[in-house]
Amino acid sequence: MTATETAHPPAFWLRDNCPCGACRDPRNGQKLFQITDLPDDLAVGAVRDGVPAADGGPGREVLWEPDGHRSVYPDAWLAAHAPGAALGPPRAGDGRTEADKDLWAAADLRGRIPEAGWGAYIGDRRVRMRTLDSVARLGFVLLRGVPPRDRMVLDVARTFGFVRETNYGELFEVRVEADPNNLAFTGARITPHTDNPYRDPVPTLQLLHCLSNEARGGDSGLVDGFHAAALLREEDPDAFAVLTRVPVEFAFADARTELRAHRPLIDVDPLGRIREIRFNNRSIGTLHQTAAVVEEFYAAYRTFARLLLRPGLQLDFRLAPGDCVVFDNTRLLHARTAFAESGARHLQGAYADLDGLLSTLSVLRRGGDRS
Repeated sequence: MTATETAHPPAFWLRDNCPCGACRDPRNGQKLFQITDLPDDLAVGAVRDGVPAADGGPGREVLWEPDGHRSVYPDAWLAAHAPGAALGPPRAGDGRTEADKDLWAAADLRGRIPEAGWGAYIGDRRVRMRTLDSVARLGFVLLRGVPPRDRMVLDVARTFGFVRETNYGELFEVRVEADPNNLAFTGARITPHTDNPYRDPVPTLQLLHCLSNEARGGDSGLVDGFHAAALLREEDPDAFAVLTRVPVEFAFADARTELRAHRPLIDVDPLGRIREIRFNNRSIGTLHQTAAVVEEFYAAYRTFARLLLRPGLQLDFRLAPGDCVVFDNTRLLHARTAFAESGARHLQGAYADLDGLLSTLSVLRRGGDRS
């Protein structure tokens, strides 16, 4: 931010951010006017520095023309928010893109897998804050010692947000079924994927709570999809560009449900930063594009799929009864090895959303409690 930007920010931006009680409801901070209510010929009139501001520090007083409105902006607020200030590292994004994440391969987490005991997580605000921060930055956390009882996964989700109910219900049972509507409910190997890409919006958080795991096989794995996509961008920028611009049809159907969404495998924000991965070979539908687009898509799709299976990217671990993994379904791909269907393996899963977790984390950071 330059001195000029601090001294003379754009008039409509400055007036739109007026903190006075006539412009914002003092009880909740929400604006009381529409942007179209401001005069077309709005201009900064007299300016006076060193005026006491509402935060107790010095501020800048602005008298507006032509309506004579008075605004006082805290100097600290202007320094943090004036055009140019928000482009620096402390305000890199909204918490959802690669700019706000710690990207990783399996070796990067050797000896420091983010985990917490259930008792400490429930009883210690600082532990809960670190735990939720791990989901925000690394994409996951492993809670240990969560009581392995029915529906406990819902209680875990409600410690930081709200359960996202789907056609599978409030929760879903990950165990062998006689007539499965999804390969997850068999003993088959499942390669790295994100869940529910056929929904829009997609559930942004997933929880898997282990009740029993005595079967031979059935180990779990996680891949940082943002890291993999960043590698693809570095190694094959053309393939990366294809996967960010070609919409893919994802679909799911059974006797009671039919869902579909058209989204790219790699989604980026307007600044080109990786924001979301949707990758699920079991749910990808038929691509309806020209032959040329189909050819370039499949070349890029295969390149990315091979990269996701590259040795060293996947973090492998085995869930024990009482373990509950919470992970970002828009970033991490999860997998499992095949297991013997004769053995007891039972997980309960649920979906939730990142906005609830990030809200809870923000409240914890400022020392309050989520109500």
